[in-house]
Amino acid sequence: MNTSIASTAKSRRRALALVLTACIALSGCVLAPGMKMSTTQPGTPAGNPNPVAAPVGDARAAATPDAASPSARTAVEIVAIDPALIARQRAARDATMASFDAPAPARAPAYRIGPGDVLQITVWDHPELAAAQAGAQQTPPRAADPIAGFVVDDDGNLTFPYAGRLKVAGLTAADAQARVKQALGTIYRDPQVTLRVASFRSQQVYVDGEVHTPGALPVNDVPMTLADAIARAGGFTAAADQSDVTVVRNGVPVRIDLARLIERHRDPSAIALRGGDLLRIGARDDNGVYVMGEVNRPMLALPKRSGRLTLSDALLQAGSINSNTADAAQMFVIRGTHSGAPTVFHLDARSPVAMVLANQFELEPKDIVYVDGNGLVRFSRVLSLLLPSVNTGVAAGIATK
Repeated sequence: MNTSIASTAKSRRRALALVLTACIALSGCVLAPGMKMSTTQPGTPAGNPNPVAAPVGDARAAATPDAASPSARTAVEIVAIDPALIARQRAARDATMASFDAPAPARAPAYRIGPGDVLQITVWDHPELAAAQAGAQQTPPRAADPIAGFVVDDDGNLTFPYAGRLKVAGLTAADAQARVKQALGTIYRDPQVTLRVASFRSQQVYVDGEVHTPGALPVNDVPMTLADAIARAGGFTAAADQSDVTVVRNGVPVRIDLARLIERHRDPSAIALRGGDLLRIGARDDNGVYVMGEVNRPMLALPKRSGRLTLSDALLQAGSINSNTADAAQMFVIRGTHSGAPTVFHLDARSPVAMVLANQFELEPKDIVYVDGNGLVRFSRVLSLLLPSVNTGVAAGIATK
């Protein structure tokens, strides 16, 4: 009788211990290690149109938010990824490209002579003047020979026989020809003068970044356009981001989305470059997106050559979400802003139809895509923390018997 009562009491104690252990483990899910995101903060009324979340930090701080909690200070509004947000995103993109809708100038400005240019000047019926620019040489010129002609000095002046020192910098070839003719008119009666630029050395466009042959491109009398500069530099490399084309003029950078430009049926050759411009082609590696959380391959997802990267593209590069551990209802895109407060976008992807929205939601450089884990994963993590202690206690109990 006493043995039966003792056995029943022992069984009850074991059952109670199991229940207490399960309760502790389940409540410990809140304290599970690792990052966690939620679309609602504890204490937020149901149906709140502006839910907030503590994106990264200790889950205990999220459970008991106060002003001193770092996670509470980073609470931000979460924006749902829906058709209305996609429409606003497209409208903002179209507004960004509106600056290229103005008609291009019909003609580019004529080339202006500058220091370092080499000018060839012919005065007809006066062969003695040709010797001054080595025009009387009989042997064929070699590649290493200097170009025959008159070099414009650093002050922008040209020195020509009987005409003296003439200021030609900033003039077109036609204007410089008229100035030389006017100066020789005091010596010769109605001189017939021809002037052309033999070597264009005063103006250059510098091409840097993801092109095959970066370097300096001389600007000549044929206006150089954006498309010309890229072609003369060997074209884009495989790592080039065609949406990250930057022209720096007078120290002011202007970013051009070349892929969008072509998409809007605008001709890149309508964008003229000037001497001194810096053209830089960005790399796709510089504009990647971080994909982390419950995905098969956490990684840095790279945009396509057009610079476009959607949420579905990033997930595909990461091997999709882990079907065993991911909570498809908790998919987030965290975007940093210059103001310091991040913007968080949320997508409930439990239905495959939601991936249509993911395929239309465009990511920006340095975005963070985070897929939260499901409750079973958090429970498993808590058990992995508790079991060593339980095993130690059991071993100690056995040892004392």
